[in-house]
Amino acid sequence: MLLTADNLAKTYVMPHKTVDVLRGATLRVERGESVAVIGVSGAGKSTLLHVLGGLDRPLDGRVLLENEDLYGLTEARRAAVRARRIGFVFQSYHLLPEMTVLENVFLPALVRGGGRQGRREIRRRARDLLERVGLANRAAHMPLELSGGEQQRVALARALMNDPELVLADEPTGNLDDATGGRVLDYLFGLIRERGRTLVMVTHNHPVAAACDRVLRLEEGRLVDTAQ
Repeated sequence: MLLTADNLAKTYVMPHKTVDVLRGATLRVERGESVAVIGVSGAGKSTLLHVLGGLDRPLDGRVLLENEDLYGLTEARRAAVRARRIGFVFQSYHLLPEMTVLENVFLPALVRGGGRQGRREIRRRARDLLERVGLANRAAHMPLELSGGEQQRVALARALMNDPELVLADEPTGNLDDATGGRVLDYLFGLIRERGRTLVMVTHNHPVAAACDRVLRLEEGRLVDTAQ
């Protein structure tokens, strides 16, 4: 089992109310599996993804990435595990506007300490990933010179730069039209399946979710298998 989440609880305290976003959410994801989590807006899908990825500590419960308890680690160690084993694809791209497309893609390798590999090898891998998502000719461009679909493909290449075991995608086609979103999904699933990697994707789009091996619904803070 690559990813295990047990009885996750997460609460947000606001000025006039308390919101229980996760209430005993439990999840098992096999290595190489693709899982979609659907739910209405505000159900807590993004919060769940952030907890699974070691970005947001739950109030209760635990998250295991194979044999590592993410929230049993120090912050520094958890950051190192994220850099080495987890790739994130966000709805809003989160590309750095002052860096070129190529620099945005190879940035995770530098954060991980990839300088030991040599800058030439890092750049070679980044260029290869850009070629795989059809953007080799845009490597020297700035992110704002690209369309939304192109920016999301750059974000996908960046997420895979460190060859992570687990990819977490938060509404990866949410800002795109259907045709462009479909192309981005083709690249996403193609790269994930080619490398035998594991994907957890949250989305409100049922046709997008159906492309995954399994679909779960986040409902009242818990995960329900839609096949049941």
